[in-house]
Amino acid sequence: MKFGAVVLAAGKSERMGQNKLLLPLNGKTLIETILDALAAAGVKEPIVVLNKDPGEIIEAIRPQLGKVKIALNLADEEGMISSFQTGLMVLSNVDAAFLILGDQPILDPKIIIQMREIMENSKDNPLIVSPVHCGKNGHPLLFSRQLFGELLSLKTSQTIRDMVQDHVAKMITFEAPEWTIMDVYEPQNYDRIVRLAKP
Repeated sequence: MKFGAVVLAAGKSERMGQNKLLLPLNGKTLIETILDALAAAGVKEPIVVLNKDPGEIIEAIRPQLGKVKIALNLADEEGMISSFQTGLMVLSNVDAAFLILGDQPILDPKIIIQMREIMENSKDNPLIVSPVHCGKNGHPLLFSRQLFGELLSLKTSQTIRDMVQDHVAKMITFEAPEWTIMDVYEPQNYDRIVRLAKP
């Protein structure tokens, strides 16, 4: 199977007060950390979805531009669904796609590989693979190509989680570390992630 990834990096970071994807973590920006983890897991040419004013992020990832693709979400005010749809429309010739949150910096390549192996090897032929921590579904999510049409048809009033629940019978979950249910949304949360991410 061939796997792609869509990295959602079009948010405004309003609660953080600055562009959170450019915050430092272990000597790199958060967005660099995400892209390095995907590369380490063997995911080639992930799609990074940016908003209408992408300059700062593009500068931060310029050294990686030959290994990633950029997609601009011109309707970024419509939120996560429109950004994921923007990325899916750029993906081609893949059997499944990861939905990667750009503000989930503790992304362990081992989890990406584990999810890929579950989708490839499970006799249940799952449509979705999701990490779970203490009963709470987390990220990243992995979607079979069979769901791309449905994902692309979602309206902004709908949520990806609602769609996931519609297909829970064809979803495989596995217990994963706490970082899978964490993202950066305010300074206090970021400080905790920095502590957890220390080598």
